Amino acid sequence: MSTSHFDIHIIGSGIIGLATAVTLQARGIKVALLDANKVGQGASLGNAGHIAAEQVFPIADASMLRHIPAMLFNPTGPLRIDWRYLPRLMPWAMQLLMNMRPEPFERIHQALMALNQSSIQTWQDFANQWKLNDWVHIEGSLLTVEKPVSVSLLTAHGNRLNEIGVANELLSQKELLAREPALQDNQLAALFFPNTGHITNLKSVMKQLHSTFRQLGGHTIEHCRVLDAAVHPDGIRLTTSQGDMTASKVMLSAGAHSKTLARKLTGVTVPLDTERGYHLMLPHEPQLLQIPVSSMDRRFIMTPMQEGLRLAGTVEYAGLDAPANMRRAHMLLQQAQPMLKAALNAADSVPWMGFRPSTADSLPIIDRIDKIFLNFGHQHLGLTQAVVSARMVAELYFNEPPVIDPKPYRLNRFK
Repeated sequence: MSTSHFDIHIIGSGIIGLATAVTLQARGIKVALLDANKVGQGASLGNAGHIAAEQVFPIADASMLRHIPAMLFNPTGPLRIDWRYLPRLMPWAMQLLMNMRPEPFERIHQALMALNQSSIQTWQDFANQWKLNDWVHIEGSLLTVEKPVSVSLLTAHGNRLNEIGVANELLSQKELLAREPALQDNQLAALFFPNTGHITNLKSVMKQLHSTFRQLGGHTIEHCRVLDAAVHPDGIRLTTSQGDMTASKVMLSAGAHSKTLARKLTGVTVPLDTERGYHLMLPHEPQLLQIPVSSMDRRFIMTPMQEGLRLAGTVEYAGLDAPANMRRAHMLLQQAQPMLKAALNAADSVPWMGFRPSTADSLPIIDRIDKIFLNFGHQHLGLTQAVVSARMVAELYFNEPPVIDPKPYRLNRFK
């Protein structure tokens, strides 16, 4: 395919690539959307469904360090490292550790705040524009505790967030159980975050966006893995599993698989690794909860969806190639059951594993390098920040004044 066919080729059709493709195509840009598998698969289909605007701190902080040994030696804990992968993980982990220092931590926090503060309104506008309101619910979320010692930590966390403008309300046990009667009375307190949301059917959202993209004139090429990429004077040459292509512009949004192509296209090695996340879908429990419920003590989330109750969480470092360890998905049932009054119906439950694309500084790369656009590395917040990121790429494409300062997300921070 030559440059005359399309204005831009987008590599990767998860929620990041798809939201950007719709945004650009709607503004008259001819977009070709390429995916190694099918549109809207991967982490975008299996995430927790939580539009987590309240999560404004880096993925790791210094206070967690003392808990890591206990988490690693707990077979049902929220963190696992495949020791065979540790040598490859260490350079990324060392940079992650350096970013826990006060100055970079605060800088990263401010950059996450900037993205997340815009996320809810942009999602609502996007849902209204593209008929997604049946599945995009901005009804809030809960963060609970069950250890007495955790109540003061929860209170302090809520106070800190309120001070910086992340609205929340501390609920007593009575108030919490009145809001979510299915919860067990071992849940002692919770923070309610009104300015958060969740998606009740990720598959339907992806299908609707893909259909809209095609109706707008966009072109999709599925099962098209990009094997190599190089920038030439006459265009960007892509070597794919469906043959060679020449693109006038390219946007890279391949999630955790973006690192190699980013280096080929820009010469920069991004400190990116994957946090493998798991979920367990319980199809016979669709009405148990009203809104997402996270546990501060257990470090996982339960999200009510049309297809059932999704239990999601855990972090596993084992790279992109190791087979999934679905025992970690089924362990989530052991975390959820003690939080709930009634026995969960786990019949026909479906486990899943996917790759979160996490940079060492917890921030995505949203940038333009001449004819190369970059939009990946959103760690746990890809769903949350997808529409904001799409808007930022459109601003870069059309050379428009940015609504959010783009500097913290530029590629050159890694040079």
